[in-house]
Amino acid sequence: QVRLVESGGGLVQPGGSLRLSCEASGFTFGSYGMKWYRQAPGKEREFVASISNSGRTTNYEDFAKDRFTISRDNAKNTLYLQMNSLTPDDTAVYYCYETFNGDFGSGTLVLVSS
Repeated sequence: QVRLVESGGGLVQPGGSLRLSCEASGFTFGSYGMKWYRQAPGKEREFVASISNSGRTTNYEDFAKDRFTISRDNAKNTLYLQMNSLTPDDTAVYYCYETFNGDFGSGTLVLVSS
């Protein structure tokens, strides 16, 4: 059974940084691409970034370019999202997504506020 557990969210001041993690199990992690999505209050879930199974290819939504970095450690079955220069508009629940089964994790809340 696929399991995705996100962590690393929390309260951060504008301009600050956070590193999200997503521990995966139940499938061969290193064989599948992974993605991050987010859902802000009152808005639909949106794509943030993706990474190929090897980690060599990444893609970002425009708002994430130059501020966010997606990465993975296949030996640890873990996906990461490094987020810098955070603004209140980045406040959302962040979800990791696996392309094996098409499942989302339960999410981790990021709150950017002074």
